[in-house]
Amino acid sequence: MASLRSRFSVLWLLFIVTAHVINAVGRTKLIGDEAACESKDNMISVRSVRTSADTGPEPGDLAAAFTVRTLDGEFSYQPGALRGPLIIHAFTNKSGFLECLWSSESSLSSLVQNLPDSAQVLFLSLDDSAVPDALWMREQLQRAAVQHRKKEVLSRLHFSPVPVFALGNWIPAVFYYWSCTSRNCVLAQAVFTSEGWNMPVVIKRLDARYDWLVARWSQKSYRLMDAGDGCHPSPLVEGAVAWVSEGNCSFFTKVQSMAKSNATGVLVYALPGNPIQDMNCDGDECDTPLSIPAAMVHLEPSVAEALRSGQSVVVSLQNTPSPGFFFSIDQQGALAEIGWFLYPSFSFINWQAQWFDFYADLQTKLQRPAKVVPVFDKVQMQGEKGAVATVDLPLGLLDFNTLELDASLSCPGKRDLSCAQWDHTVQLFICCDHLGPYCNMELGRWITAFRRGIGRWLTNVSPLLPLLDSNRCTLTMKTVPWAMPWIVSLNLRFSISNQTGDITGEDEEELRPFRVMPLYSGGTFDKNYNKRYQPIKFLVQGSTKKVELYAVITAHGSDDNSCGEFCVTSHHFLFNTVFNNTLVFDSAGTPLGCTTRVKEGAVPNEHGTWLYGRGGWCDGLQVNPWRVDITKQLNVSESNTVLYFGLFEGKDPNPSKDPGYIIMSSFLVFYK
Repeated sequence: MASLRSRFSVLWLLFIVTAHVINAVGRTKLIGDEAACESKDNMISVRSVRTSADTGPEPGDLAAAFTVRTLDGEFSYQPGALRGPLIIHAFTNKSGFLECLWSSESSLSSLVQNLPDSAQVLFLSLDDSAVPDALWMREQLQRAAVQHRKKEVLSRLHFSPVPVFALGNWIPAVFYYWSCTSRNCVLAQAVFTSEGWNMPVVIKRLDARYDWLVARWSQKSYRLMDAGDGCHPSPLVEGAVAWVSEGNCSFFTKVQSMAKSNATGVLVYALPGNPIQDMNCDGDECDTPLSIPAAMVHLEPSVAEALRSGQSVVVSLQNTPSPGFFFSIDQQGALAEIGWFLYPSFSFINWQAQWFDFYADLQTKLQRPAKVVPVFDKVQMQGEKGAVATVDLPLGLLDFNTLELDASLSCPGKRDLSCAQWDHTVQLFICCDHLGPYCNMELGRWITAFRRGIGRWLTNVSPLLPLLDSNRCTLTMKTVPWAMPWIVSLNLRFSISNQTGDITGEDEEELRPFRVMPLYSGGTFDKNYNKRYQPIKFLVQGSTKKVELYAVITAHGSDDNSCGEFCVTSHHFLFNTVFNNTLVFDSAGTPLGCTTRVKEGAVPNEHGTWLYGRGGWCDGLQVNPWRVDITKQLNVSESNTVLYFGLFEGKDPNPSKDPGYIIMSSFLVFYK
């Protein structure tokens, strides 16, 4: 496959076409100068996405209409006209990350195969080479679409030959004002110097995946030493950055060999004509952490020649600020950040579009008839106290059989950068009768996202309606006291529905929970975990029509078995010594386990390791209750027993150090 660098041997006439296209569109040369706009409409469009302080467009601002010239004519955006989200991407050949994004077959395939049907994508270029960029991008995706028999997706992909700086509308303001701050959207570069050179040589680089290398490049200069293909240890690279070619062995083997040689880092250069690749481990390799940084670059002839001739070459690694590469307009017409691309794949666009679809569907659900009780409205949650509110419950509470938690988490500022950078458990506790048996029971649970300011969920907790045993209730939402602040909103939604969640007809008989019996909580997941649990005896009243096991369970921490966050654990509720009801966290530790739950509301494109499957939870998602109808497992009017135990690989947990822990609320719910 030809490299991106070779694309610019395209006939020079294409660049003349660029000028003609820009003139035909009638755009300005300086986007930031509103006075230079040639049309009044353009001036209005720019201002319509500015904040009241005119500091620039921000996430949440409504996007104004715009039209851009495309290779196939033009693309027009009118607020409210699209049924789905619009993703806008600006390419630049100065980015090694984008080069890999566009040259990776798996990346291109993911877009044409998995882009949600509701989403459209507008492709732009930040550079003077917008015409060949647009032609090349279209060619890449057309080829992938034909290969995977997904040509229909091409009608939703739009390619503009007009560079971003010449659009003359408000789009450049977003790309430049939001800029680029994450690890994979600044212009990552390697800078080489050597005696006798008049100027340093600066080339683009792509750092290896963040999750299998412990170290990062520091802001200092390194001695560069040639190590051939890097597949075997070399004493020459001790204390230096190893300069190695791609091929002959895996990236992991190259980095591991250089680490064993006490190199301080590795630069792998692509063979002539090849694009920069995504350096990652594979399979069992990922279980071995490596302690030096690594990156991929193009083969720079002057550097290679200097090393061959025995000249001393010094390299430093720098990150140069850049305009943003991506932003979006959601179904409601609001500007939105797309988040962090952790590696070069269009899958991150697909996941963001999936979340937009989830959110649009959620908005539809929120239009259903319900009695809404506001609890928190953009209240800061932080510290030991968290967020606390006392509310009055609606009259005629027994008329409702459905309780849903409409919860959202946002950040102190409008940008993702204002968000907390770690994931934490958020719990909602309720106390309606301070002297009753249900005070300070857990009503709901969520997990915060890594540095993303989106997140809204609707969680059905109807079985816990008996916890609301008074007309006035105090609700407390909190996380660990040392966490950075979150802005929380919460409504209680009371409604009438049948057992499938649909609105019921008047003639249908509905079962209602009348009693909740607390069972077991979690604890430290060590060799003594199951020793603390004893069988619980209980009776089922004759008037009871149904009994349900209701549990909210999440596993956290990381011992020598990666338990409990990333290990597969099983949780068992044994009734009457015969009926074993088992919940298994079988996706824990899988590389993409939580990406499959974006359609359920898991926040995509977070800063940290949000992609991995977890023990019963995902970053930026509600923890759904586990509900099992156990009516047929019980004896009516006779004594019954229940026993809980949790296992790792079918056995009692027995970590040698740093045991994880289980957070659990479990109940029996009785209906009549």
